[in-house]
Amino acid sequence: MTFLRTAWLVLRKDFAIEVRSWEILTTTLFFASSCVLVFAFAFVKEGRAVEDAAAGILWIAIAFSGTLALGRTFERERYGETLRALLLAPAPRPALYVGKLLGMLALLGIAEALLVPMVAFLFQAALFSRPLLLAGLLAGGTIGFAAVGTLFAAMLVRARSRDVLLPILLYPITIPVIIAGVRGTAALLAEIPDEATATMWIGILVAFDTVFVTLALWTFEPLMTE
Repeated sequence: MTFLRTAWLVLRKDFAIEVRSWEILTTTLFFASSCVLVFAFAFVKEGRAVEDAAAGILWIAIAFSGTLALGRTFERERYGETLRALLLAPAPRPALYVGKLLGMLALLGIAEALLVPMVAFLFQAALFSRPLLLAGLLAGGTIGFAAVGTLFAAMLVRARSRDVLLPILLYPITIPVIIAGVRGTAALLAEIPDEATATMWIGILVAFDTVFVTLALWTFEPLMTE
């Protein structure tokens, strides 16, 4: 109960701050939509989109906007030594990680709710033909990406070059997650949707998520102590 209560309090704190400022949500949504629009101008010509581009562009926009959100979220903790206060609190430190992770998942979920209709409209992609499988791919990819990103963003919060180091550390590890998401989404967007292949990629994403979340919970406390 202490673990869950701590995670909930961290999530509620971040939510209350965001409701007052809307800083991270608006910048993330603006960046994500701008990313899709740039690709639309590049790959949509004479009203026709480049074949098989939609899946990759969707996941690129998710990854880039997620990286921006991760950096901005933990930038707040640097001011006023908020992270130090959280670590000194008599609460399980992995619960702090879970609270931050849930907040990041909620933020990326809102971004994806904007990105999916945009990509479907601009690139004439049938993203809503298999909504449950698409939701499974998005959930699996988002959890894996956010699990690693939250850990690294917390670890680099006091680093001077954190804006440079975060993508350098994050992308090599999360590339398999992004590739799995792209391949699964591309299978759904084929002329004949390949549900079996999409389901296989969802299973791979679940395996990645299990490994990433377990390792993050295991390493969060020693990394933050050091």
